[in-house]
Amino acid sequence: MDLYFQKFTNHLKDKRKMAANSVTAYLRDLREYAAFLDAKNAGTPVDATEADIAAYLLNLKKEGKTAATINRKLASVRAFYKFMISSGSMSVSPATEIRAPKIARKEIEYLTIAEVEKLLAQPGKSVRGLRDTAILELLYATGLRVSELIETNVGDINLRMGFVTCNGEHGKARIIPLGRPARAALEVYIYEVRAKLLRDKSDKAKALFLNYYGERITRQALWKILKNYADHAGIGKKITPQTLRDSFAVHMVQNGADLKSLQELLGHEDLAATQIYLSVSKNRIKDVYDSAHPRA
Repeated sequence: MDLYFQKFTNHLKDKRKMAANSVTAYLRDLREYAAFLDAKNAGTPVDATEADIAAYLLNLKKEGKTAATINRKLASVRAFYKFMISSGSMSVSPATEIRAPKIARKEIEYLTIAEVEKLLAQPGKSVRGLRDTAILELLYATGLRVSELIETNVGDINLRMGFVTCNGEHGKARIIPLGRPARAALEVYIYEVRAKLLRDKSDKAKALFLNYYGERITRQALWKILKNYADHAGIGKKITPQTLRDSFAVHMVQNGADLKSLQELLGHEDLAATQIYLSVSKNRIKDVYDSAHPRA
């Protein structure tokens, strides 16, 4: 089975151009699925039936996994079988008729424009501060996922034309414009700061954002950076990279962006994933109506 898994992960990396973190997550999900089948003497994933997959999902629910987690693991299983069929290793997927559990719509956590301004004003003029300014400006200007930001290379930034090329989670490259503040912050970082972080590393290092060891910044470090500045800003909300991504999307919709364009900017495969931001805009319009209309 390991050979099939290896071929599948190679497919994700080489053909679909998935980020390393995403590939690791897919492989982890598949190994857990395979372990479950082995424990119930159902053979390998190649031998599994629709009933086996249903039993696997039921077991995840009994373990207290959320609907979102179960959906993600099912997506990994489905992607594996789709690959097996396309490569000729299997003829039918046992996951075709399996329905994913419904996910309760969560309230979107986002910052107001004033809160974003407070957050962006926190980093200072030190090497670290100028790097962090570029990080925060890029996150808010583009709505990049945390995995996409840490995987961004210097060559993905086009300052002259004002855009960043993002390969995305599903291997589909997209071009995202950069606003003036983000371009200015990136220009200072790339031309004046980044070389100081490279230290004794090769001057050909590709990673855009570096830590103090001259290595690509990590997801954990990015979360700590955001938490630190949020605490100093006194915003009073839990701020993560997803919060800035949601803030980007909400502010775009509130200022007139159409959903199709926003879908492309965010890299959503399904428009339904983008439509959740429309509900925020509708709520805002109702609040304005309620406060402004004399007979609301």
